[in-house]
Amino acid sequence: MSRNAAVGVALADAPLELDLQLVASAGLLPEAPSEEFRTLRTRLEQLQSARAIRTVLVTSPSPGDGKSFTAANLALAEAQLDDNLTLLCDFDLRKPVLHNVFRIDRSPGISDYLLGKADLHEALRRIGDSNVFILPAGEAVTYPLGLLHLKEVRRLMDRLRNAFRWILLDSPPLLAASDANVLAALADGTLLVARIGATSLDSMGRAIGSLGSDHILGIVANGTGRF
Repeated sequence: MSRNAAVGVALADAPLELDLQLVASAGLLPEAPSEEFRTLRTRLEQLQSARAIRTVLVTSPSPGDGKSFTAANLALAEAQLDDNLTLLCDFDLRKPVLHNVFRIDRSPGISDYLLGKADLHEALRRIGDSNVFILPAGEAVTYPLGLLHLKEVRRLMDRLRNAFRWILLDSPPLLAASDANVLAALADGTLLVARIGATSLDSMGRAIGSLGSDHILGIVANGTGRF
């Protein structure tokens, strides 16, 4: 391959710059997160100062543990800091809820972008004039896991990392589908959410074993009023 051809391939593989000025404002900003989520934000900021962390997967062993609640409130807490552009992605393509939380349309979103039906700036929403951006799930798809295996997913993440300081990925529960394990490979670490009195030790152990303890940034105990 000639040098010019090699340069051409490199340019083709380079992620396109994302112009956030093209992203429409929509939805409503929920109430400010509690002190517990600001504490969680501080702990993540401390981790970020010690290691390269920008993309965080938020998941749980089972449905109902509170992963989406945690992801949404952590995004709000991060976005309270000046110039801390924060993106919350609804990669729970099976049972997405974040579009309801922020009162935006589900589509266009992730699936629409990956299927070539929408540009990235069309799939994104900025919540008012805040630092919170949402990438909703998009239209329902028959085989969500197959969509996550597309090479375009990694290119998408590269584009997003160039535009945001924090990217939070909400995913299906670990023990309900394989999606979270695929998404974990795209993240710098995982927050594992457990609900006190509901999440069993067995399911927690299986979830940790599925991810690998080295990939877990921390465990969020939901339903206690504190972490």
